[in-house]
Amino acid sequence: MERIEDALLGPTGLSEQDIEATLASIATRQIDYADIYFQSSWHESLVLEDSIIKDGSFNIDRGVGVRAVTGEKTGFAYSDQITLDGLKQSAVAARGIAQQGQSAQVKALIRSDNQAYYAAVNPLESWEKQQKTELLKQLDAYIRTKEPLVKEVSVSLSGVYEQMLVAATDGTFAGDVRPLVRLSISVLAQKGERRERGSAGGGGRYGYDFFLSTEEGQQVAYNYADEAIRQALVNLEAIDAPAGMML
Repeated sequence: MERIEDALLGPTGLSEQDIEATLASIATRQIDYADIYFQSSWHESLVLEDSIIKDGSFNIDRGVGVRAVTGEKTGFAYSDQITLDGLKQSAVAARGIAQQGQSAQVKALIRSDNQAYYAAVNPLESWEKQQKTELLKQLDAYIRTKEPLVKEVSVSLSGVYEQMLVAATDGTFAGDVRPLVRLSISVLAQKGERRERGSAGGGGRYGYDFFLSTEEGQQVAYNYADEAIRQALVNLEAIDAPAGMML
């Protein structure tokens, strides 16, 4: 929690007291429930085609959302700036679904220590760019060597690093660090005049080093390549289903 608070709240000086005050300003007798959701998300991707890096991207998204619920109605507002002013303005907008009334009691925020199901790693910092491109080139070479019918290969690697913090009128005060990586492979096989594609891929909530530093991860990466090849070859031999009623 300290790591998440430092990353999301620290740069603009927001505190736990500011969050409690905002929740109290939302809570009226017409509001049944309200929560505040902070999030920071870092995304990157690399795409290799024709054995060279054809595309690369990197972007950062940050913001805060406020939700207020009364009966079957939900008011939601957000700001792409995590600041006290942005938080207050979002709170006023979300609260607009209910008429002004007397303040309701807001439970004190309680820090949650939940079970960790994955490591709080930052995939974007786990490998140098050269290591990422090297993995893509290795898979490209493997596919072209294994199956001569493959004429085109596209391999992409993407990573996401998310930090989130949620506070609610029921006392919830919890955060999470969410790493996510994905490896995707697409191939185009040609036999005569016929050209067919096959694709495979997957990932999980771990760092890039899963695909390079662990025997399981290396095997998974090459399994994706084998599956993409298999699908393309099956499609090359596929025939159209017969038309009409089947007896």
